[in-house]
Order: sequence, then C-alpha cells, then structure tokens
Amino acid sequence: MPVAEETPLRRVARVVLLDPQDRILLLHGYEPDDPSDTWWFTPGGGVEGDETREEAALRELAEETGLTDVRLGPVVWQRICSFPFAGRRWHQDEWYYLARTTRTEVALGALTELETRSVTGLRWWTSAELSAARETVYPTRLAGLLRTLLDEGPPAAPVVLAPEIV
Repeated sequence: MPVAEETPLRRVARVVLLDPQDRILLLHGYEPDDPSDTWWFTPGGGVEGDETREEAALRELAEETGLTDVRLGPVVWQRICSFPFAGRRWHQDEWYYLARTTRTEVALGALTELETRSVTGLRWWTSAELSAARETVYPTRLAGLLRTLLDEGPPAAPVVLAPEIV
C-alpha cells in the first residue's frame, strides 16, 4: 500500500513589530469562505525562491504594511504550526523576528489575491489590550510572550514554542 507523502514545511518569516510605545502591530484576518471566523496575527509570510528568511520578513512587512525602513533584530521565537485555511491545510516552520519602528502610520499595501480575500486591516496593540483580548490571536500565547519580551528583552537564543495544531 502506498505511503502518503508528508507535506513539506513551508518556511515562514514573521515580524514582531514594536512602536516607540511598545505596541505590537497585528493584522486582522478571516477565513475566505467564512468571514465570521476571524483572528489577529503578526505580519509575515512564506519565503519565496532563494530569498533568506530575513529578506522574506522585510518583503512581507513592506507588502502588508507599507513599512520599508525597518531594521530586523534577532529571532525571538520559533514554532511549527498546522492549520486549515482557504480550502487546504498549511504546515509551517515560523521564525519571529523582533523589529522596531518609529513610524506608526501603516496601511495595507500590495496584498496577494488570497490576502485581499482574507485580511481586513491592521492595528497597534498594547500589551494590556492583548492580554485582555477575547479575540483569537496567533500564536495563541502571544500576550504572555510579548509581556516577557518587553520585561526581559530578547532571549539569548530563540524560544522554541510548542507546536500549534489547529
């Protein structure tokens, strides 16, 4: 009997973007086939071609927010996740880069066709707002992770988060 081939992990770069008030920027997305299924998530996306994860993070940030003058800091978190979205299952190896910006005026930029069908906006969140949020946020422990990051600074090595299977 043939063995099902394992879907390769999609290499993803995400950005934990903080402003001068230590607010984090999150995008608001939804399932294209069910707009009532919504969540918040960090900017970022898949590595394309031979680009590095750093290049992917900066490209995605520019495409999704219009910000091009951001310098990436260290990778602060890594996680493996798997979730259904837009009619298929996605398996991702995500690296989260810390970055800061002084520019807080952002707008959705050059979104892909799928992003146009599934992203409604973006917002800066304080740590307290994130901790009090009743909405779904990915990664699911983001409020606590952000609080630790703000209290202790970037970790010496990336924190490997527990796999998240949705």
